[in-house]
Amino acid sequence: MKQFLSINDVPDPSGLVQEALALKADPFAFSHLGKHKTLGLVFLNPSLRTRMSTQRAAQNLGMDVMVLNMDKDGWQLEFEDGAIMNGSSQEHIKEAAAVISQYCDVIGIRTFPSLQNREEDYIEKILGSFVKYATVPVLSLESATLHPLQSLADWLTIEEHKKREVPKVVLSWAPHPRALPQAVPNSFVQWLKAAPVELVITHPEGYELSNEFTVGVPVEYDQNKALVGADFVYAKNWSSYNDYGKILSTDSSWMITEKKMALTNQGAFMHCLPVRRNVIVADQVLDGPNSLVIQQAENRTYAAQAVLKRLLEK
Repeated sequence: MKQFLSINDVPDPSGLVQEALALKADPFAFSHLGKHKTLGLVFLNPSLRTRMSTQRAAQNLGMDVMVLNMDKDGWQLEFEDGAIMNGSSQEHIKEAAAVISQYCDVIGIRTFPSLQNREEDYIEKILGSFVKYATVPVLSLESATLHPLQSLADWLTIEEHKKREVPKVVLSWAPHPRALPQAVPNSFVQWLKAAPVELVITHPEGYELSNEFTVGVPVEYDQNKALVGADFVYAKNWSSYNDYGKILSTDSSWMITEKKMALTNQGAFMHCLPVRRNVIVADQVLDGPNSLVIQQAENRTYAAQAVLKRLLEK
């Protein structure tokens, strides 16, 4: 594996899940792999789980880690070729990516979309620029359209906790006061389509995700109907893809409650965190015995470790 930007970089996604499970059972089995190797983590946006889990994963493999918060520690970057840099940008991505590559053996990049220009966001301009000018493997810590480390951890969590061979998994839109990216739901659908699950998406009309990710997956606009018999309920807000970046609804009736979970097959609740309590999900569900959000967060370490292991082996 030469890079990790999406599931398309993984020849055997189910094999990667099993590798993560094995690393969870024995986290230091490959601590020699990262000896004298350095992981650079470059954040253009805030992070808690991604930052700490990826750093822990690297340390489990024996790597050193350097963290760069571009908004505080670095110069403002320019991404346009041929730009006349007489404005606010002080450093071009060409030099920045090349220089970071000299200091690091693997580079992890986290960036978010603008939610203003769909074409620009969906061509992954920022992530693509790092990949183009870096001379070492690049690991996505979330991009404008995808969050592959989160989705790998989600699949790992479902694999650990499923009670039947092919569980029903429902991805449900939930309300939120801010416009959020489509990265997590896009990626969740992309990865779970490759998993042995029955996947259903439910959301209000107008919140359809890109067909690039959802083709072949049933969409049910009646949330209660979608939740019937579900083994896992994954709640997540996202802004509109077609009316790009817009909030079309804040309907509080889409919040996941105990009454909603009673429709499921004693289903487990999942969310990538951070989560708005009593907006996305009721306290009683989030704090209940079927909530897996803390287990998901733990599995972020082993998802990242499995990916880093493959990048180091390559």
